[in-house]
Amino acid sequence: MKANNKLMKSDTSAQVGIGTLIIFIAMVLVAAVAAAVLIQTSGTLQQKAQSTGKQATQEVSSNLMVKTIEGIRAKDSSTSMAANVSMLELKVGLNVGSSPVDVNQVVISITDGTTTNNLIYANNERTYSNAMANFDGTFSAAANVYNMTTATQGTPGDNAKYFFTVEKIRDEDGSFTQSEPVMNTGDLVTFYISTVGAGDTAFDYIGSMATNDLQDDTGLVIAPRTAVSIVLTPESGAATTADFITPSSYGTKENVALYP
Repeated sequence: MKANNKLMKSDTSAQVGIGTLIIFIAMVLVAAVAAAVLIQTSGTLQQKAQSTGKQATQEVSSNLMVKTIEGIRAKDSSTSMAANVSMLELKVGLNVGSSPVDVNQVVISITDGTTTNNLIYANNERTYSNAMANFDGTFSAAANVYNMTTATQGTPGDNAKYFFTVEKIRDEDGSFTQSEPVMNTGDLVTFYISTVGAGDTAFDYIGSMATNDLQDDTGLVIAPRTAVSIVLTPESGAATTADFITPSSYGTKENVALYP
């Protein structure tokens, strides 16, 4: 009898299919993890970009603009006046589209080429651990200007060397007060900076304000032919610089136009 030989066929296609499925699932898992990382990273970058954009906008738009600077010489009479400028009056506004500026955080640096004074607003008590001596937010601007030029305290010292004061000229929204001086677009204010020299402290008046022979020496000397540099630095935004050279002679002028 003839033997019946049967051939057994080996089929491995199923094994190949399972391997492909495993690789596919692994690729899906890796893609899912990568997508999650990308989504998280893109969200973080978006938040940082928005924050950076906001800060950049403030830096560009929050700009003080010095319109004019006038110098005033202290006096006893119309013919007896200080040889140097005793006070600077800066008319300051904001550029178009500027964000509000808190004057309480503005720092003014002024130098005559020899001495530099870094001034803060009279109600700022953080920088020098004390606000300006005798400052009161309910006082008039004139009263605070008087105290700026005459009062002193142990820390930091003479008001005139460390503080400036401000008076509003135009403030339609009522945002500006002596205690909370906030400038908005359209506002116009006067910054007062004392520049009384050592030899000019005995005069009785600065403009119409009686100083009663009590003016403090600022260390500055704004004499004729003096190069003066003033830098106004707000809390955010670009610093504003005003440089000028005083006239060759003040003559008999009590008020001297210095800038622009």
